Amino acid sequence: MRLISLIFILFFSILLSSVIFTYFLNTQKPYVSIKGKSFNVEVAKSNKQKGLGLSKYKRIAQNFGMLFIFENKDYYSFWMKGMSFPIDIIFIRDNKIATIFKNVDYPKSENENLKKYKPDISSDMVFEINAGLSEKYNFKKGDIVKINY
Repeated sequence: MRLISLIFILFFSILLSSVIFTYFLNTQKPYVSIKGKSFNVEVAKSNKQKGLGLSKYKRIAQNFGMLFIFENKDYYSFWMKGMSFPIDIIFIRDNKIATIFKNVDYPKSENENLKKYKPDISSDMVFEINAGLSEKYNFKKGDIVKINY
């Protein structure tokens, strides 16, 4: 009887370990990939997250960005309020780059008039990365954007 109990416990432990290992192996972090360049992303879904954006960071890693997801396509405008570093703003429509604003500078004072950045065509996502990366990797309008979130 003891041997059967031991075999059952061993079998159950192996089965449970296998399920847990498979779960963690298949869990991927959110990312955006354009022209073979992949970026880990923080996904902004709520209005609060979208309003704060990257302004909560002093700087970000070269392979990091923020992805803003909207339910409908529209002409969403972005600004640099509270930002402390320059970025590239990439508007996405149907998993393709719709508009890119490169090297968008941050405000030098709180009183500075903030420019609003709007896409040429309605978009359903916006991707923000460090300034200069769109140029460095030659991202352009029409490039396919692979997204996992």
